[in-house]
Amino acid sequence: MEISGIFSAIVIGLIIGVLGRLVVPGRQHIGVLWTIAVGILAALVGALIAHALGVGDTKGIDWIKWLIQIGLAALGVAFLDCAKARRRH
Repeated sequence: MEISGIFSAIVIGLIIGVLGRLVVPGRQHIGVLWTIAVGILAALVGALIAHALGVGDTKGIDWIKWLIQIGLAALGVAFLDCAKARRRH
């Protein structure tokens, strides 16, 4: 992955984190910074998975890559929310 790809993954990660949080039902008890961090990580890992599957760079919009990234962000948000809920109780 080139430096421009990493930079774009970070910028896209900001959006991915918010979308991932919207996918998870109910109220999440994690902060905005955690949401952004999860989104960035999900964008980077999702891009790597998409490239490994051969769907990272397609003509037009990379819908499959976006779905992978949003799915990973939703899993990350749900995991952090559960971890914080256990710590509170």
